[in-house]
Amino acid sequence: MSTVARTPLPTARGRQTQAAIDDAARRVIARKGILATTVADIAGEAGRSTASFYNYYDSKEAMVREWALRFRDEARERALAATAPGLSNRERSRQAAAAHWHTYRNRLAEIISVSQMAMISPDFAEYWNEICAFPTELIASLVKQVQGQGYCAGSDPQLIAVALVSMFNQFCYTQLSGSRDEDTVDDDACITTLAEIFYRTIYHRESGEP
Repeated sequence: MSTVARTPLPTARGRQTQAAIDDAARRVIARKGILATTVADIAGEAGRSTASFYNYYDSKEAMVREWALRFRDEARERALAATAPGLSNRERSRQAAAAHWHTYRNRLAEIISVSQMAMISPDFAEYWNEICAFPTELIASLVKQVQGQGYCAGSDPQLIAVALVSMFNQFCYTQLSGSRDEDTVDDDACITTLAEIFYRTIYHRESGEP
């Protein structure tokens, strides 16, 4: 998805105001989702006028496009942690789970916004597909690799990868979004759960095999 970043704001006050609007938008979107959120909701949460919002963004969709630029590379960097050499199977499973979880934890509003906008906008649908494609490709490649070691025999690597990424996405969304208090969510328990599912899905052999 092609998008152009705005010129950085020239004053400290302007940057602070934009940061306040961004923070307010993230809180509202985490509660309501992007489709139900209005500019008036965001401005009210920030304690600003709607006119103030439009000093920084042309629309809520334009705001999400800028956010997308900020977290795209971060998400990819996190996912690459699971491909580091020398990890045990358990450690690799943990790294993959932690990368997905922390991306959602740190960029929840961005992910909710892009995924929901993808339902109604071809541009955002393309971008959401790009976001999901990267971890999917990494997992599919891992499955192919471990199949040579006797794991996950007979499974379709691409389908396994799509299933895991889809499940991870929904699990993280369910645990962190809506009315749930994020501060009460047990990060370690959630990562451990995802890691166990990842491990049991990929590093399994049929009964009776060594």
